[in-house]
Amino acid sequence: MITTEPGESRRVVFAYLVPVHVEVEDGFVVGVTVIDETPIRNPTLVEGEPVHLAEAVAAADDGQAWPSWSFGY
Repeated sequence: MITTEPGESRRVVFAYLVPVHVEVEDGFVVGVTVIDETPIRNPTLVEGEPVHLAEAVAAADDGQAWPSWSFGY
């Protein structure tokens, strides 16, 4: 969420592609790791005002190291 002045905020949700590592055992997906260190490229607006998309991407892609996210057992 981007805040501009006290009491005022804007919500912008966007999507972009990131690499994933998928583990398969006996034809079943047993684990997925999202490698969330990829710079944001070609974001797609999901919710919010399009005019604020560039500001939201800049706030989200500020060079900080992000962890990977794992799903599965």
